[in-house]
Amino acid sequence: MATSDPQRKVDRLKRANPTRKFDPQGGRLPPGQYLTEKFPVLHYGSVPRFDPKDWDFKIWGLVENPIRLTWDEFTKLQTKTATCDIHCVTRWSKFDTQWEGVPWSWVIENAKPKPAANFIMAHCEFGFTANVPLSEIDQDADVMLAYKYDNQPLEPDHGYPLRLLMPRLYFWKSAKWLRGIEFIAQDRPGFWEGYGYHMRGDPWTEERFS
Repeated sequence: MATSDPQRKVDRLKRANPTRKFDPQGGRLPPGQYLTEKFPVLHYGSVPRFDPKDWDFKIWGLVENPIRLTWDEFTKLQTKTATCDIHCVTRWSKFDTQWEGVPWSWVIENAKPKPAANFIMAHCEFGFTANVPLSEIDQDADVMLAYKYDNQPLEPDHGYPLRLLMPRLYFWKSAKWLRGIEFIAQDRPGFWEGYGYHMRGDPWTEERFS
């Protein structure tokens, strides 16, 4: 479902009073979440069109080695798979999701972030952005630049051709339609953070809003 007014969406979520009885699923489900077998679609605006001839992916900012890759070059990189749980700020969670993509270790080894880099800003289609602390990425072995879900290319609504996978945090940080990663020294709000979502977004401490 596309959202036409992001501020209204955030305000409505803040006012929500969930009535579902919370089931922690043996400690696997963060507080305030409910488990679903579905994969809900939530985003702002329209789904971008993908043309592999024009698409590129860039890494820049506080790095020793800025990178630019075409789609053909990107899909020739070594990949990894991961099975992880994901948790949306709108309160749904999905267990055992399966992903494939370029591991975050490739980004670190090839772009070589400078010591001053403490955060990244994910840059996506239509100017959408999401900020993530490097300290959070360092604690999550499943972080990747994902282009397959459940052994298939991502669906357009779920970020095709590429999204950041950051399962340690609320799922809006796993930014869809990814086009680049900027390494930065100081934190600054991304798109949803600018409308009131939390700057970090830890589901286990319910960091939904700033």
